[in-house]
Amino acid sequence: MGNAVRLAMRGTEKKPFRLLKPRNLLLIFRRYPAPALANAPAMHFIPAAARGPFLMLAATGAYAVNDTMMKLATVGLPPYEVLFLRGFAALAWGIPMLLLLGYRKEMPLMFERRVLTRNLLELFAILSYVVALANMPIADVVALGQITPLLMLLGASILFRERIGGIRMALISLGFSGALMVAQPTMEGISVYAVLALANAVFSAARDIAGRRVAGHVPGMIVAISAVIVVLVGAGIAHVLVEEWVTPAPRHLALLAGAGLFLIFGHFFIFMAYRVGPTGVVAPFYYCFSVWAVISGLLVFDELPNPLALAGIALVMVSGLAIVMLDERRRRLAVTA
Repeated sequence: MGNAVRLAMRGTEKKPFRLLKPRNLLLIFRRYPAPALANAPAMHFIPAAARGPFLMLAATGAYAVNDTMMKLATVGLPPYEVLFLRGFAALAWGIPMLLLLGYRKEMPLMFERRVLTRNLLELFAILSYVVALANMPIADVVALGQITPLLMLLGASILFRERIGGIRMALISLGFSGALMVAQPTMEGISVYAVLALANAVFSAARDIAGRRVAGHVPGMIVAISAVIVVLVGAGIAHVLVEEWVTPAPRHLALLAGAGLFLIFGHFFIFMAYRVGPTGVVAPFYYCFSVWAVISGLLVFDELPNPLALAGIALVMVSGLAIVMLDERRRRLAVTA
């Protein structure tokens, strides 16, 4: 164990962790850089191998709560206004978090050219997503968004000439078949809201490809808060152009304050997940987002996808999980070769 890790861990065995205080999570994140974070007192109650997956489950759960609150807020408010107000709430929670994490000096990186390019694509994705979310069952919208990694593989193969291979191509096709089962086009065509949910996946894949060009020294939380700012400005412009202002009720403001909080904690937990666990172990648990969305739809909106859509959700999840596991297996074989 290196000196930095020993210094970070000094005296921690006598300081019990209070799980329910978010500020403790922030202080731990500042104090324990990777790999020391994996051994922080906050994690002692979780087996080492389960820490990354646990944090990914927390992240996807937080994102699902954010989406649920946003969908509830669209009852009575236009979708772009909801997105605009959610942006203010997210900033109100996110900027103090950045300062607590010690990123004050890195804040100008939020406006670096490649970061902004990535986040403009995030803007187009979320503008499509919020309209679909307001008009479709939450589980269907989330499931269609889960084809993003499959689209990213195709994009990387075209732009960066990365080899896909027959097995991964078959799994991508399986995932697209699942997406069609969720979207359920008819002889009259596909729902415009399903098209918007698919557009969200396309723009999200482009965002992730652009994100690969962001310099490695730019912290993930800086990129996330930059995205919040870009989306806030873009949603405000979209609202002025195509919607009329509706004065939000206290209920709406409470929902959007909560949505902003859970959005920021989703970013925070997913960032932590990839710091304390190997990517190949953590990434498959991102597909739990669909499970959370089905639970939310059932408990909050009394919505359950029809059998064909449920089968499609399962296909999207299985194809995504299989690709992640296949890539991890190839990585391990390359290391041992």
